[in-house]
Amino acid sequence: MAREKKRRSSGRRSPLAAAALIGAGLMITGAVYAGATAAFAASDTPTASTQLTVEDGEKLFQANCATCHGLDLQGTANGPSLYGVGELATEFQLSTGRMPLQMQGPQAPQKAPQFTEDQILAISSFVQSEAPGPTFPADHILDGEGDVANGAELFRVNCAMCHNVAAAGGALTEGKYAPGLQETSALHMYAAMVTGPQNMPVFGDMNLSDEDKRDIISALLFQQQSVQIGGFSLGSLGPVSEGLFVWIFGIGALVAITVWITAKSN
Repeated sequence: MAREKKRRSSGRRSPLAAAALIGAGLMITGAVYAGATAAFAASDTPTASTQLTVEDGEKLFQANCATCHGLDLQGTANGPSLYGVGELATEFQLSTGRMPLQMQGPQAPQKAPQFTEDQILAISSFVQSEAPGPTFPADHILDGEGDVANGAELFRVNCAMCHNVAAAGGALTEGKYAPGLQETSALHMYAAMVTGPQNMPVFGDMNLSDEDKRDIISALLFQQQSVQIGGFSLGSLGPVSEGLFVWIFGIGALVAITVWITAKSN
């Protein structure tokens, strides 16, 4: 009897073995599900990457923009009319995340875009079809191969009073500001000059020709790629940050040395 009981007890499965079996089953099931999901996603990739149409842009506009700008693009009490805006300004506002507007304020801040590039182009195409305006420039305008010296001079005369000579940006009145241009793309530089977003004036062909704009863009791209040589940039904000640095560290160091010399003499 003792031998028979021993055999029965030795033939029982351990609870740990059951748990391990269940865990292995779950892992196998999860692996199969993950593989099937990846295969399904791969089969859907061509459809997902297909360029959206103007009709898709209209649907996106109605769902995300019409509340402020109206279904007919004529504007509402909460947003201006878009007639004459065109695709260039639409792409600029959406790609920089300024639109859709997060909250009312002195000006719309730049933030991460809410839409993908295809969605932005679809909405821009819809706006262009309903409210034609400035369109995308020729490729050579954005190639960065213009006259850098002339562009730097034009920037200094026309833009530096707001954006700073080093294109680091600056404060304006009533809580507004000119953004820094250290990471701005060539397309958005051109769009800003042509469409005049927010506080920026419009620079038409009578003010700056396309070649002038190309030169300015080239100068800014050159400045973005240049290496700071020696010293601290201090935000490239000119005499404001430099004067503050001198007052805090320069004069502070002189006061500290004076106190030390006085203490030593006493």
